[in-house]
Amino acid sequence: MGLFDFMKKKGIELTAPAEGECVPLSQVNDPTFSEEILGKGVAVIPENGTICAPADGEVSTVFPTGHAVALTTPDGVEILIHIGLDTVKLEGKHFSIKAQTGQKVKRGDVLIEADIDAIRKDGYDCITPMIICNTSDFSSVTARTGIHVKPGDVCLEIAK
Repeated sequence: MGLFDFMKKKGIELTAPAEGECVPLSQVNDPTFSEEILGKGVAVIPENGTICAPADGEVSTVFPTGHAVALTTPDGVEILIHIGLDTVKLEGKHFSIKAQTGQKVKRGDVLIEADIDAIRKDGYDCITPMIICNTSDFSSVTARTGIHVKPGDVCLEIAK
């Protein structure tokens, strides 16, 4: 493949899972995310609790507590969206699951509705990391941060 072919090939673009401020993982107050133990990615400080698919794909896992969801794209990108920190402790309170494991989804489809205000009132940080769990399968994962995003706005670019 020549340089020209490479230039024509566009990377994989993932869009924001929620509306809010897009920040680097280093700002997530949990070393599992901030130190990229699970993989590279980006985080959104959500303004509301509508969590959407960042790409077309298949739902690999919806955690029964509703605090996290994983999908796999046709390109093989394994995405984890984790709503808030330590929110598994809520045991499903304030989360409404809209997608099921094995379901095919399109970019922008609602996966989970979370009551962000209630979660915050219960004392939890609602920052929402979106992690590429198989980061090592790709040559680069580049986050667009310091911007306000809505579902549909590109916030991660991945190169094969």
